[in-house]
Amino acid sequence: MTPSPPRSFSGTLAQLGPGLVLTASIVGSGELIVVPKLGAEVGFSLLWFVLLGCLLKVFVQIALARFAIATHTTTLAALDQIPGPRLRVSWVVWVWLAMYVGTVLQVGGIIGGIANVCAELGLARSEGFWVVTVAASCALLLLSGRYSPVERLSTVMVAGFTVCTIVAVVALQWTPYRLSASDLTEGLSFSLPPSFTVAFAAFGITGVGASELVYYPYWCLEKGYGRYIGPRVETAEWHARARGWLRVMQVDAWCSLLIYAAATAAFYVLGAAVLHARGTPVTDDALVPTLAHMYGDSLGAWSTVLFLVGALVVFYSTFFVATAGNARLLVDVLGLARVAHWPTEQHRRRGVQWACVFLPFTSALVYTLWPRPVTLVIVGAVGQGVMLPFLAGAALYFHRHPDTATLRPGRLGSAMLWVSAASMILIGLYQLVQTLR
Repeated sequence: MTPSPPRSFSGTLAQLGPGLVLTASIVGSGELIVVPKLGAEVGFSLLWFVLLGCLLKVFVQIALARFAIATHTTTLAALDQIPGPRLRVSWVVWVWLAMYVGTVLQVGGIIGGIANVCAELGLARSEGFWVVTVAASCALLLLSGRYSPVERLSTVMVAGFTVCTIVAVVALQWTPYRLSASDLTEGLSFSLPPSFTVAFAAFGITGVGASELVYYPYWCLEKGYGRYIGPRVETAEWHARARGWLRVMQVDAWCSLLIYAAATAAFYVLGAAVLHARGTPVTDDALVPTLAHMYGDSLGAWSTVLFLVGALVVFYSTFFVATAGNARLLVDVLGLARVAHWPTEQHRRRGVQWACVFLPFTSALVYTLWPRPVTLVIVGAVGQGVMLPFLAGAALYFHRHPDTATLRPGRLGSAMLWVSAASMILIGLYQLVQTLR
């Protein structure tokens, strides 16, 4: 029997695969590399922009998930319905595919980050050994299907690392890098840097990045709200159940926002307070030692190992989740473009398994050929930033779709979606103008 609509948020949290449990652990390459890099370059002046980026994407996230649940349609299949030019698939899917290639490069940078951490931990193997080992271990775990303990352990460890990062920010007050009221005033005052590229990359990748906005409806359909609601049936019971679970989804999304916004702000403040003050940029050649200063100069030299272990877990869990999501997306787009045919669910699962082997080794090859972890992550992050205005426009289109008519939010929620989408489009246009200049 399909569950009834929940009366409250309490008691449902443990059941939700894609809800708070998943999104609360979103601390990845964006927060660990791009955000501190931005803070190291511009100081506190863009703290407001980083927080705004976390806030704006929640409205689009909810709108995309709402349409997926209302129609039981995956994200790419939904984007394929958007009007406009087509070449096998919709023009929006082609834009997404360009971003997807960027995420493969980004994952290559993450693999490089893992190899660098292993080197800093003194694990006596060559970088090539760790690159191959990391790719192979991820593929084998996904193929085995027995990765639940890894997921649970990673979630706990990433949560602990996030708490330690917030503690490191507090500990700054007893160091030469302590925060002042003027720092926070500067951080929350509107200003834009002459070079906007790294800020735009941070906007695209932090919090619920563009790739997570595409993944999220898949998790909703496979593990959470969509499963509890069930396929659409035009009955009063189905609509009531859908509205109930959508309310739970919104509460989860907003609770998650508070967690990852706090984590993102903490990494930014450490980059601005420590790395910017030291005049130490985050570069390809000294990625991990530079980032380790954020802990070492705040908590003391003893915390360097703590940072390295936390960074290793963050990088690997991000790599793992990105590979699992990208495999599903690759199989989906190949089917939509009629490049491959999946006649049964078993054929589709085999396709996903194939992609779980192909993708990690492709990203490993990218890093081997171009061993620049920061640059690779920035390339992927900029690609995600470019995709955000298109996802915002798609969210508006789905918001007005007849299938969501009975599930739409009230006037305030609708207005905030329009404000969010308009802001993303304006930020994208600003980056375009800056690039052309």
